Amino acid sequence: MLFIRLFLESFRFAYNSLVVNQLRTFLSLLGITIGIFCIISVFTIIDSLERTVRNSMEKLGSNVVYVTKWPWAPPPGETDYPWWKYLNRPVTRLNEAEEIRRRSGLAQNVVYSYGFSRTVQCGNNKAENVTIFASSSGLIDTWGLKIAMGRPLSDDELDGSNNFCMLGSELASQLFPFVTPIGKSIKIQGFTVFIVGVFEKMGEDMFGTSMDNRVLIPCKLANRMVDPKIDIGQNIIIKGKNEVPAAQMLEELEGIMRSIRRIKPAAENDFALNEVSLISGRLDGVFSILNIAGWIIGGFSILVGGFGIANIMFVSVKERTKIIGIQKAMGAKNRFIMMEFLFEASVLSLIGGLIGLLIIYIGTYIAKANFDFEFILTAGNIATGLIISISIGLIAGLVPARSASRLDPVTAMNSL
Repeated sequence: MLFIRLFLESFRFAYNSLVVNQLRTFLSLLGITIGIFCIISVFTIIDSLERTVRNSMEKLGSNVVYVTKWPWAPPPGETDYPWWKYLNRPVTRLNEAEEIRRRSGLAQNVVYSYGFSRTVQCGNNKAENVTIFASSSGLIDTWGLKIAMGRPLSDDELDGSNNFCMLGSELASQLFPFVTPIGKSIKIQGFTVFIVGVFEKMGEDMFGTSMDNRVLIPCKLANRMVDPKIDIGQNIIIKGKNEVPAAQMLEELEGIMRSIRRIKPAAENDFALNEVSLISGRLDGVFSILNIAGWIIGGFSILVGGFGIANIMFVSVKERTKIIGIQKAMGAKNRFIMMEFLFEASVLSLIGGLIGLLIIYIGTYIAKANFDFEFILTAGNIATGLIISISIGLIAGLVPARSASRLDPVTAMNSL
């Protein structure tokens, strides 16, 4: 009951401060509002970015290794990326993927893939600079791709040189706006390719696994359109069997690749084994730094807001000196007076924080409507904003509350 009484009285006094001294209170709460807005908006952007990156990484697969010419990050213990060291490495080849598939006992899927840009045409409709994604069998299962209509390319079709393909959802809508594309054909570099299926819409990601604007064709068909010996991002994607340790799979793959390329025991690898966990570990450090930056950005505004709350409370103590004296004369304890002012300071600060969170909430909707990126104000960030607001109110109101609780009742009642 005492807690409820304190809260209601503090809320009433805080409301009176807002109504009676609107300009003063607005300017004082502005610092809290700006501070919460800065901190939580930065956290919201970082969390949204991290969620997008993590979702993209999940599409790559947690137990997947990419054999490529270029490593995704500098070697362990180095900060520089020695690109000149990797420039003359040979690109991965289709026959190497077939050898890995034949020799590996730990791989569930082995996929060879690369991409290049071409104009895709269907009658009078055409799309330029479309990514033609060439792949051997296993890609659909490895990336967990879903089919919206038609059927997926079979393993035999992907491993052969058949003139069959699958379209991304956005590309299918662009080329076939009013009819179903299944059974129709498109032209790529003079080749007529028949459509057997359309992928389900995935949305953009950060690692190129989205098929929305791509055409999937068999590797051997793509080899007739482009020279597979030049560097066009060829890679071998190996998905390990369930519960196979990553270190064991990497060790097996390294041995197989060195054997295929006949690399001498003392010589360095002329290929890279890239894991999703390699990116994940580096991203953890990046997001930690960004979170610290968020605290620094908003910390100064919060500090200014704290001084604003303290100013309001000192003025409130001055204006209610007689009331405090009467309360103490009627038996109110110092603890009660102190708690009353601390609650009032917390409520005022909480109001400023709620305004800041409301601005961010509205901003996320505006951002989602104008950018192809999903901004989400999470419950965790809302809770963080509220906790910061209340904490700043308690800290800022501590000195004014203490001075109010120590007033002499007789002196306070006789004050002007």
